[in-house]
Amino acid sequence: MNYYLKRFVRSGLTAYIVITLTFVLTRLMPGGPADFVRAKVRRSNPAAGPEEINRMVEQYISIRPDEPIWVQYIDYFISLLSFDLGTSFFYNRSVSAIYAEALPWTLFIMGVALIISLAISIALGAFLAYHEGTKIDYFLSTFSVTMNSIPYYIMGVFLLVIFAYTYGLFPSGNRTSMGIEAGFTLEYFIDVLWHAALPILSVVLTAFGGRALRMRGNAIRVLGEDYLQVARLRGLKSGRIRTQYVARNAVLPIYTSIMIQIGFMLGGSIILEQIFRYPGVGYFFFRSISSRDYPLMMGGFLIITFAVIIAVTIADMTYGLIDPRASTGGDSHEAY
Repeated sequence: MNYYLKRFVRSGLTAYIVITLTFVLTRLMPGGPADFVRAKVRRSNPAAGPEEINRMVEQYISIRPDEPIWVQYIDYFISLLSFDLGTSFFYNRSVSAIYAEALPWTLFIMGVALIISLAISIALGAFLAYHEGTKIDYFLSTFSVTMNSIPYYIMGVFLLVIFAYTYGLFPSGNRTSMGIEAGFTLEYFIDVLWHAALPILSVVLTAFGGRALRMRGNAIRVLGEDYLQVARLRGLKSGRIRTQYVARNAVLPIYTSIMIQIGFMLGGSIILEQIFRYPGVGYFFFRSISSRDYPLMMGGFLIITFAVIIAVTIADMTYGLIDPRASTGGDSHEAY
C-alpha cells in the first residue's frame, strides 16, 4: 500500500476509535444532562412538581439521554456525517456556532505563545551550545530546567494573583474590555493584546525551557560534525555557519515534537482559559463537562482530536521533505 495512503488510513482509524471511546466514556460519567437540568430547576423553583420538572427537561435537552447508548451512538454518527454537531442545551445554541466563535481566540493566544516560545527556545539553545561549559550556560540551563518543571496553570495562577489582583496591571478575564467595539482599530488591537498577555506569558515561561535544552543538545552534536570543519576551512562567515548549518540541522530533530505540540494547543487551553476566564475552546469545553452538555462536550473532543491527528499526520508526511536523511516511500520505508 502507498506510504501516504497508509498514513491517511491510520489517521482515519485513529479518529474513529477516539470518537467512539470519548462517546462511550462521556455517557459513563456520573450524572447526566437530565440530572443536571432537574437539579437546576429544583434550585430555581423548589415548589416545582415532577410533571413540570420533566417538561423542563424535555424543553432544554434536544438529545435523548435516556435512550440506549447504541441508539445514541448511531444517531450521533448520522448527525456527524451531515456535519451537524448538535445543539448545546446549556447555551441553547448550535455547537458549531459556539466553537466557530471561540476557536480563533484559542488559536490566537496559543499560537502566539507557541511562536514566541519557539523563537526563544531556538535562539537560547543555540546560544548555550556556543557557550557550553561556561557560567552563563550553567545558569541559563538551570533556569530553563526550573521553568520547564512548573506547570503552565500554576504559572497562570501566579501571574493572575500578582499582576491582575495585586497590582491591577492586567485584566483578570475576558477577551476584551466592556464597551470596546470589535474592528480593525489600534484601540481594539491593544485591548485584545492586553487581555491575552497573561495567558500567553504563562505558556511562554513554562514552555521554552525544555525545547531550549533539546536545541542546545542538538546544536552541540552538530558543532562536532566534520562538515562544519570543512565549512570553516572554506572561509564561510560564522553567521552563515550558525544559521544555515548549525541552527537548521539542530532544529530538524525537534520538528516532529513542535508539530505535535501544535496539535495539543487546543487541549492545553482547557485549564488555562478557565483560570483566566478567557472564552475560547477550552473554556466552553470545561463548561460542557461541568454541565454534562453532551453535544458541546463531544464537539470539544472532536476539535482537539482532529487537531492532534492532523498535526501528527502532517509531521509524519513532511519530515522526509524537511530532512532528506529521512526517506519515505513504499511499504518497506518508514519516516522517523
